[in-house]
Amino acid sequence: MQSTVELEQENSQLKEALAARESQVDHLKSYVEQLEQALIVMRRHRFGPSSEKSSGQQVLIFNEAEASEPEAQNEADTESGAEEASDNVAVAGYSRSKKGRKPLPESLPRIDVVHDLPESEKRCAVHGVVLEAAGEKISEQLDIIPATVQVLRHIRKQYSCPCCENGMVTATKPTDPIPKSQASSGTLAAIGVYQYVDGLPLYRQVEML
Repeated sequence: MQSTVELEQENSQLKEALAARESQVDHLKSYVEQLEQALIVMRRHRFGPSSEKSSGQQVLIFNEAEASEPEAQNEADTESGAEEASDNVAVAGYSRSKKGRKPLPESLPRIDVVHDLPESEKRCAVHGVVLEAAGEKISEQLDIIPATVQVLRHIRKQYSCPCCENGMVTATKPTDPIPKSQASSGTLAAIGVYQYVDGLPLYRQVEML
């Protein structure tokens, strides 16, 4: 049988082991709580309402006008009664915005397309006399001309002396942007704009052309 001293030592060891196990359990609980808080924040950041949306308290701010409407109505009724009792009634002025289409910018070039009556309709149907010009009715439309594909023919004139055989003299032409290429500077500029500004890849430009 174990002695009393051995039992006390074993009991003390068991208590120390139990305390260490409880300390470890407390540490794990704290770590689990931290993970849960981090998970809640992550879910709220990913799936929660956007910060741009108004909360319930923010919506109540805009109800202040409705809440104060009865008071404003009472004040308006009081002022209305005072104005009825007076001989002069002041009417507040107001401005009304003009409706309709906005005119096209003046910086755009204008091309006049004249629509005239045929000669057979320039006589009065009643009196038969020639009608006189009485004015013009002008309306404007926005016209956009798409890209135009054309071929530039570089014709280099050649000259020779009729008195000698010194050979032909040929006129020079401007240097090509890409040597031995059929693309002009305008074509290269259009390709660059379509690709880097409009986001059109080269294969789609080929299909368009």
